[in-house]
Order: sequence, then C-alpha cells, then structure tokens
Amino acid sequence: MAGSSPSPGPSTLVSVLLAWWARRPPAAGAAVMTAGILSVGLRLAGYDVLSDIALAVTVLTWLGLAADFAVRLSRQPRRWLSDSGSPAAPSAVAATTVLGSQFSALGRQTLAEALLALAVVLWPVLLFLALRGWRRGMPGSVFLACVATQGPAVLGAAVAHAVHTAWPAHVALVFFWLGLALYAVALYFFDWRQVVRGHGDHWVAGGALAISALAGAELLKAGKGPSYLWSDDGQHVLHSMTVTLLVLALAWYVVLWAAELLRPRPRYDVRRWSTTFPLGMTAAALLSAAPALGAGWLRTPGQVLLWIAVVVCLAVTAGAAVGPLRTIRSTGPR
Repeated sequence: MAGSSPSPGPSTLVSVLLAWWARRPPAAGAAVMTAGILSVGLRLAGYDVLSDIALAVTVLTWLGLAADFAVRLSRQPRRWLSDSGSPAAPSAVAATTVLGSQFSALGRQTLAEALLALAVVLWPVLLFLALRGWRRGMPGSVFLACVATQGPAVLGAAVAHAVHTAWPAHVALVFFWLGLALYAVALYFFDWRQVVRGHGDHWVAGGALAISALAGAELLKAGKGPSYLWSDDGQHVLHSMTVTLLVLALAWYVVLWAAELLRPRPRYDVRRWSTTFPLGMTAAALLSAAPALGAGWLRTPGQVLLWIAVVVCLAVTAGAAVGPLRTIRSTGPR
C-alpha cells in the first residue's frame, strides 16, 4: 500500500531481539520460574496439555538464560560478577530446580537428577555473591535467597519420592531448614515500604513461603514412601510446619493483593515477573499440599489461584512484548 512502511526484515528482527536480550537484567530469570511453576501447577490440576506448553516455554527460556550465563562468564567476567552480585541472581538456581521438578514428574529422573546436581553446584556461588550486597532496606528480591535454597529441597524430595532413594530426601531436608533460616534473615533486611511501593519483586516475600510450603509437602510425600524416611515425630513436625507455611503464604497473598488494590501499579516492569512466580507458586503449594496433608478441599482454592496466576502471567507477557515490538517498528525501513 502506498505510503505505508515496509515490515522490518528478519535480520532487523533478530538484531533488535538480541539487543533487548543483552539489556535483560538478572531479574528476568523469574520469567523462567513463572513458566515452570505454572507448568507444575497445571499438571497438578490435571491440565496436561497446557502444562506441556508451559514446559516447552520453560525449556526454551531456560536454555536462553543458560547460554547467556555461559557467554557472559566466558567473555565478560566483570559484568558477570556484577550481575551475579544482584540479589536477583539466585533466581538461576530456582529456575533450574523448577524445570527439574517438571522432568521428575514426567518420569525423566536422570535429567531431573542432572539439573539437581547443577543447581546444587550453582547454589553456594550465586548465594555468596548475592549475600555480599545485603544491607538494610532491601527490595523483595532479597527473599530469592530463600527461594533458591528451597528449590533444591523441592527437587531433591521429588527425586527421592520417584526413585525411592533416601539420600536426596535427607539433602532436601537440610536445604528446607536452611531456606527457612535464610527467610528469617531476609525478613530483617527487607524494606517493608516495598509492600506499597515495590514494582513487582516485593511479592517474593510471599512466594518464598509458598515454595517453602511446597518443599514441606514434597518432603511429606517422600517420607510416606516405601522407605519411611521420617520418624512419627519427624513426620508430625514436617506436617505442622507445612500447614504453618501455607497459612503464612496465604496471609502474605491477601496482604500483597490488598496493597496492589489500594495503590495500583499497572505500568509494566521486568520485576513483575517476580509477581507472577509467587502467584503460581502459591497455587502449586496448595495443589501439592492437598494430598500430602490429606486435605483434598485445598484443590479448589488451589485451582482458583492457579487461574489468577495464568491471567496475570498473560498480562505481564503482553506488557513485556510492547517494548520490543515498538523497537522493531521504529527500526523498520522507511
């Protein structure tokens, strides 16, 4: 049509997307975690096809982040150290374990164990680099230290339950309690004003408790297997702690939604991926805890929260697409 601008060519599209990816902050790792936990939740709710689609997105985005991680480490070590010093850096560990949990649920235990090993290797390095920058008045991303620690607990317990082997569950139990300790420390450093001022990552305060509850539920399932890993007292403590964590996670859920309604922040921010992940994690924790706690009624609120998470995820995805699309249009031939 006369007077219209031709569409940008493939090379322009690729270059723009690569430029956008290069500016991606470490917090974008939460996007992988979001797709992964939605895949977990959808499978727990019985929507296998939708779960497989979310899993495919998780694999693709995880591979992109892994390649970016390796390239920066080899070619730009100073920038890698700078990015890894961000409180959001441990999200790489959590993203890896969420992906591994899905492979474990699909029966791919060898792949799940490989991802568990990778997460355990990355965990102390990224956690140490993140902890160096902790100070009072931190944003919600400070709680990713807890999330990254509970990730191996969730995956280790899932693998132990699937292969009927005790040692991954015992390792997972150590990560579980350590994750709770890190949550308490992160709570001390957290800036509580972020609840009403934050741009998305403040939701991790609740998401960290949700993944802790999920880890507790998975440990309960592993303990009820043929090996009977935990004593009656140990099983009771885990049961009580899982219930407590679920209640606290739901309390955070209500408080954070109330803050969003009282002070709306509709503008897109990359930190909103750290909102979608806790929403999906809270739903997955309820769905997983239902059989573990013998409380089947938890499935109904779990499914409601799951679809809320899906809707918010689609909204954040749309917001994330606006910037690159505008750039592509502005760089197209005139």
